[in-house]
Amino acid sequence: MTGAPADRGFAARPRDSDAWVRAPEAAPRTPRADIYTARLTLDVTPALRGRIKLAAFAQGQTVAEMLRALLDREFPEAAP
Repeated sequence: MTGAPADRGFAARPRDSDAWVRAPEAAPRTPRADIYTARLTLDVTPALRGRIKLAAFAQGQTVAEMLRALLDREFPEAAP
């Protein structure tokens, strides 16, 4: 197979988890990402980044989905 990979969607599971952990982060390409208009950037160690990516892979999620859920749990919206 030599062609470009087909678009596998927003939360597709990678075929090779080791290559996926070592790969640089790619920008989301789907319209769903448009609802997240604020970007948060933080520096972590490569080892922590790898652990986060492996945890997301084990849960069948993207890193972004897993971290959004974690941040929502830790910082819920205040009741009106």
